Amino acid sequence: MYVIVAGGGRVGYYLTRKLVDEGHEVLLLEKDARRAQQLGEDLGEVAQQGDGCEMRTMDEVGMGRAQVVVAATGDDEDNLVICQLAKHRFNVPLTIARVNDPKHEETFRTLGIDHTISSTRLIYSLIDQQVETGTVIPLSVLREGGIEVVEVELPDDAPAAGREVKDILLPRDCVLAAIVRGGRILMPSGTTDLQPGDTIVGLTRADQVPALRSALLGEPTA
Repeated sequence: MYVIVAGGGRVGYYLTRKLVDEGHEVLLLEKDARRAQQLGEDLGEVAQQGDGCEMRTMDEVGMGRAQVVVAATGDDEDNLVICQLAKHRFNVPLTIARVNDPKHEETFRTLGIDHTISSTRLIYSLIDQQVETGTVIPLSVLREGGIEVVEVELPDDAPAAGREVKDILLPRDCVLAAIVRGGRILMPSGTTDLQPGDTIVGLTRADQVPALRSALLGEPTA
């Protein structure tokens, strides 16, 4: 089976490695040149630099003969474009999209994407099912109280990458609830190292979302 994975972050990397180990023909596309070079040194010709949103790139990598396309970038818009083109221009039988914001899942399904995967929604379900009633605040109550769930993937150059949680200056009223790493969900402590490629789920007030993203990613708050 020929599988194309778009997005060479931690999710795309581990998925590609697993598929290769299982004997599938796999191509991993990564837009960033430096990251693509790192992946190539580890995975060989399986990893290539290229933008999965570009028709020319899709033609070059043989998307027309792919049985499965997985869009695993950190950008929901890119993942939607990749899967839509794969499905409607290249007639790929199965498209799977990583969805970083669960609010987008219905849009993806409406536009014909076969499957969506949201680590945030997965964590939601784990929290909802994990403990007895009364020992955890229901997520619906958090949302009604103005608390936002923020999901970010750490790039290699993020200021938080390689640091322990206790050494990161987080905004007030903010907690890091979970880390998704290599298909596993970790509950962070102060001494947990944040690694490039980690997907971090935080809880914070709505007005503190830009400050949280700035602390983790170095993005401006305005």
